[in-house]
Amino acid sequence: MSSTPTIEQRAATPYVAIAARVTMESMAEVLPPLTPRLADFLAEHGLQPSGPPFWRYRVIDMAGILVVEVGFPLAETLDAAVLAGTDVQTGLLPAGDYVTTVHVGHPDGLIDATGALLGWAEDAGTTWDRTAATDGDHWTCRLEEYLTDPSEEPDLTRWRTRLAFKTAD
Repeated sequence: MSSTPTIEQRAATPYVAIAARVTMESMAEVLPPLTPRLADFLAEHGLQPSGPPFWRYRVIDMAGILVVEVGFPLAETLDAAVLAGTDVQTGLLPAGDYVTTVHVGHPDGLIDATGALLGWAEDAGTTWDRTAATDGDHWTCRLEEYLTDPSEEPDLTRWRTRLAFKTAD
């Protein structure tokens, strides 16, 4: 079940992430282990995330390769020297208007929740901040934010995931 989509204005937010190239078939085995690995990196450096972990979809080709970043938002930009010798990178989630909805349920339901959000936006005449290319759709910012801590709520049917997709301003 997902909430009714809303439009939310967001400020630019620094973040750290580990990027991966995956397929729809490999996503479930490649991406989830990156979240605790990145959380360990932050803890080793005495850093606290300023919000929930997320997956940022940079390039989407459902039949081919997806470029995804597994990340955490930060309160301030991280010094690049901390990243030396790691596969961790920094970035900035862009400011702007985002269409958001919260999906409550098993992560397997996110494909349907995403489809519903895209359909709602199409009906509303929303234009996404994305560019079509031969390797897929390049999104300026398309997020899945994981609001539920699995260590606190093991029942996947009660997990909350916010979808936040940037619109063209």
